[in-house]
Amino acid sequence: MKIGAHALRNALFVAPMAGITDRPFRRLARRFGAALAVSEMVSSRPALRDSRKSRLRVDHAGEERPVSVQIAGSEPGELAEAARHNAALGADLIDINMGCPAKKVCNRQAGSALLEDERLVGRILEAVVAAVDVPVTLKIRTGPRPQARNAVRVARIAESAGVRMLAIHGRTRACMFGGLAEYETIAEVKANVHIPVIANGDIQSGADAKRVLDLTNADGVMIGRAAQGRPWLFRQIAHYLATGEELPEADGAERQRVLLEHLEGLYSLYGHEQGVRIARKHIGWSVRALPGGEALRSAVNRIDAAEAQRAAVNDYFGRLAA
Repeated sequence: MKIGAHALRNALFVAPMAGITDRPFRRLARRFGAALAVSEMVSSRPALRDSRKSRLRVDHAGEERPVSVQIAGSEPGELAEAARHNAALGADLIDINMGCPAKKVCNRQAGSALLEDERLVGRILEAVVAAVDVPVTLKIRTGPRPQARNAVRVARIAESAGVRMLAIHGRTRACMFGGLAEYETIAEVKANVHIPVIANGDIQSGADAKRVLDLTNADGVMIGRAAQGRPWLFRQIAHYLATGEELPEADGAERQRVLLEHLEGLYSLYGHEQGVRIARKHIGWSVRALPGGEALRSAVNRIDAAEAQRAAVNDYFGRLAA
């Protein structure tokens, strides 16, 4: 797959997830086979641009190219300036967030709230595409509500504005993450535009990915929550799509190595104090399907030191192996 001048090794994408797809998560996902890992969304508001949180979200040191930065906002001029700013910092791709259903985002008329105003969608996309020389991509949902799915119209607006790729989560804003994703709308979008379309929502295995690709005729798949604690999922999906065979889950030894690598990445990026707090959820996701995983999750939630957190993880996997 190509996005502009950027040739990707496959069509597996990491969905941008606030508080999750930071540099350590992205690096692991790409090492296990994801072609592109979009950053956490960064606000287009100039006042927030130089905050520590924003700086960490666009820290791509040591990552593979291309680098994709997602921007969020509702004002075309601010979004255009945010695109220019991040391209100047080295972003190879600019992604626009029109898919987040979180209330704190939508209350600012950003994220998936923008789908209510197709004229504004067009103004934003035209402004951002005109502002930068790098390719612009877009993440959306199927519409504001099940009774008002407008993804096809939004997709046509995006293509007309010069957007180079479109990722679609198979739920509306109102659906949040409840129920099951639907793929009929994604299939309809794919049939109506000529830019690459990436299907997102409820893809948890290689078989799921193949089924969704067959149902939608999409050009690729985007994985979000299913990869939490399972970065090797991208390896499994790539293998299944190539061979039709399911690879097993990572064994205990590999899980331990991957989790420790993830922890070190978090400590390095955030510092030990904040890194330990952020690591807690990743530890919980990594062991949730394993014997005694809930006990470890509960224990690390009370640990405040990096060395003690590492020791708890090593002790758990040691006992698991024994």
